[in-house]
Amino acid sequence: MIPTRPAAVIFDMDGLLLDTERISRTSMIEVVNAMGFPMTEADFAPLVGLPKDANRKQLDDRFGPGFDYDLMRARQLDLNNRRYGLARPLRPGAREIIDTVVALGLPRAVATSTERIKAISHLTHSGLIDAFDIVVTRDDVARGKPFPDLYLAATAALGVSPAACLALEDSYNGVRAAHAAGVPVIMVPDLLPPTDEMRAMALAVVDDLAVVRRWLE
Repeated sequence: MIPTRPAAVIFDMDGLLLDTERISRTSMIEVVNAMGFPMTEADFAPLVGLPKDANRKQLDDRFGPGFDYDLMRARQLDLNNRRYGLARPLRPGAREIIDTVVALGLPRAVATSTERIKAISHLTHSGLIDAFDIVVTRDDVARGKPFPDLYLAATAALGVSPAACLALEDSYNGVRAAHAAGVPVIMVPDLLPPTDEMRAMALAVVDDLAVVRRWLE
């Protein structure tokens, strides 16, 4: 349980508010295999929560100099847009916890490893953008997750000390980033199961956002 109500709440986006990690895993594996490079779910797991520049390096290292990362991303984006349009489905409980945080009058931000144009598009077309005071993206900081930069930028923009905030994250790299910034973090796992490292860093590990919403209420 949360010991005291936070002064502000900082949300991850992919895999926490939006069900994009599962979509990305399916489409990336499909596209990469169609390009002639064997990719499995195990290859995708280390990419979760990382910014695009880190994903590029991991995939280039995995598949070698013949792999065209930019072509893969373009084909993946086209595939996802044909399947889902510009919106992305919400994770269970996302709308309800956002409504609760708004009703409580708590300042709120998104801190995402996604680039700004994509993050704003997804939040806008999913109907979430107006709920947030601040959106901090990979384009706004020197380093993405697991480094603390996104969370430090979000807390500074909110005008709230890191220790007084609450972060909500689904990925290992997101939990590491919040923890490194001194922001208490709750892990709500999506594709990645909690580990001993995550349990040691997190304030709590819970099954879904509804648990956090009840705590906040």
